[in-house]
Amino acid sequence: MAFTEMDRRSYLLGFKIMGDFGAAIAVPVVLFVLAGKWLQEKFDFAPFGILGGFIIAALLSTLIIRRKAKWYAAEYKALETPRKK
Repeated sequence: MAFTEMDRRSYLLGFKIMGDFGAAIAVPVVLFVLAGKWLQEKFDFAPFGILGGFIIAALLSTLIIRRKAKWYAAEYKALETPRKK
């Protein structure tokens, strides 16, 4: 089965979205949970440090993904329009 140029561009955009969304979720979670763990150990208020870090990371990830989803929607619509040569 041969792929057309449109198929190739669509697949590449899909892989780009997967990687970008994965990083937008993983990086804030890891950073804020580690910061929450450090604060929890320093000020001894377990388990609220890790939970607070996770909640902040979830909110931040939501905002990042919403912004990127709008951008990727526009990019996908641009894929549908034929290119001028």
